[in-house]
Amino acid sequence: MTNLVERVDADGIATLTINRPDKLNALTVGVFRALRSHVEAIRNDASINCVVLRGAGKCFSAGHDLADIATGEQVPSRGWHSETLRLMEKLPQPVIAAVHGHCYTGALEVALACDFIVAADNARFGDTHAKWALTPIWGMSQRLPRRVGIATAKRLMFTADMIGAEEAVRIGLAEYMVPAANFDAEISALAHRITANSPFSHRANKRLLDTTDAMHLDAGLQWEVMECEGHGPDMHARIAAFTGKQK
Repeated sequence: MTNLVERVDADGIATLTINRPDKLNALTVGVFRALRSHVEAIRNDASINCVVLRGAGKCFSAGHDLADIATGEQVPSRGWHSETLRLMEKLPQPVIAAVHGHCYTGALEVALACDFIVAADNARFGDTHAKWALTPIWGMSQRLPRRVGIATAKRLMFTADMIGAEEAVRIGLAEYMVPAANFDAEISALAHRITANSPFSHRANKRLLDTTDAMHLDAGLQWEVMECEGHGPDMHARIAAFTGKQK
């Protein structure tokens, strides 16, 4: 039986791949259940210092499987999809959404729950909830305006327009664009640059950023000082390695 989300670990990096390429990785309850299982396992896995989420085959994901919606999904509980994405968002490790090809609606909600998006130059993004007389319940209304600003979020949500990778970078939806031919190599290099740095710092910084998001500046500054987690167990070794090279 094929795994709906496959996990491959290497060099401290867990790569999660949505694996329904014949259905353009359309998202079902089964896919979310598999994703949630991996997220729960990774949360307490000290060997993993970075997570990459991507799609198999031609695209990241074409979005929520409309056939599942039409036939009535058996969702474990109200808000379960949103809760699953919040669990992924709150992983202590940095999480990269590596997006190529389609990334529409529900798939965009999944990508937005990652720490940031890197786009292949063939990536296309859009929110088509309004096209189908739907409203978001996986987080689009909260994460999209936080990423791109409320006016741009309204434009994308009201028009259901598709945008390319270049426009996604321009509006701040994606961090940067990579030629599709170099995409795998760049995602690997990026993940390795992250894992080269301290996992203690990554975890502390994620908590800091998540907790102080949208705080008044003075409150955020105070929280940063008062709740500072100090230095990690690898600080002295890292400094010694650096100073040794300098000599």
